[in-house]
Amino acid sequence: MLRAILSIAALFLGHAVHAASFDCVVNPSIVVGVGGTVPGLLEEVLIDRGDIVKKGQILARLNANTELSTVDLMSEQAANTSEIEAQQTRHQLALNRMERSQRLASLNVTSKDAVEEAIAQMEVSKRELALAQSRKRILELELARARTVLGQKIIVSPIDGIVMERKLYAGEYLDQDGKLATIAQLDPLSVEAFVADSEYSKFSVGLAVKVTVSEPRDEVHVGTVQVIDRVLDAASRTFGVRIMLPNAGNRLPAGQRCKVEFDTKSN
Repeated sequence: MLRAILSIAALFLGHAVHAASFDCVVNPSIVVGVGGTVPGLLEEVLIDRGDIVKKGQILARLNANTELSTVDLMSEQAANTSEIEAQQTRHQLALNRMERSQRLASLNVTSKDAVEEAIAQMEVSKRELALAQSRKRILELELARARTVLGQKIIVSPIDGIVMERKLYAGEYLDQDGKLATIAQLDPLSVEAFVADSEYSKFSVGLAVKVTVSEPRDEVHVGTVQVIDRVLDAASRTFGVRIMLPNAGNRLPAGQRCKVEFDTKSN
């Protein structure tokens, strides 16, 4: 009886589940320095440090007085259809004259030269109408380009996140390579851990792991392995692992230390 109990205990211990724990750091999943597509004088800046922003939200506007005037001018020109209407009238008149000349020629009332001249005038008017339509299309394209240039004077957020730093204020000049602000995405968080190389075979993309954060103190959350380094560090005998940790409402702060745990079976 005792031998049977010892055998069962040995079998259980041989397949016991142990939790391996490693140090880690909680980082934002994305950090971007936001600038402008064109340089210019900042007309207004609508954000400050600590603000929560959404993707596509307007962060700032550059002075765009010249571009606004250009859009107004091009809008007026592109909306004007007077030239096309005049050419349509001329073309219709030339078409009527051609048809009348052809009828008279069939009755031997007018000459062949008069018919050919009427046909030529109709073709000229047709081409002039096409040119007028083409000019209007060009004006519409120029208006679209002017609006695109105007749109470049608006700086928007490329991601959902929190403003980590605001570097410029209204009235300052934004250079071509200058940065208005730094924005960090905190949902999800990116957890970076360095794990002993002896555990390499136990990790796989999609593996669920426990992450214990420092703040709020000792809270345990579940993350998912996203990246496993394929090159091990021979000096420290470790490899890097990136874990994505959901963070609804940006509740957990980034920049803190943590512990990563995952269950392994001992043989």
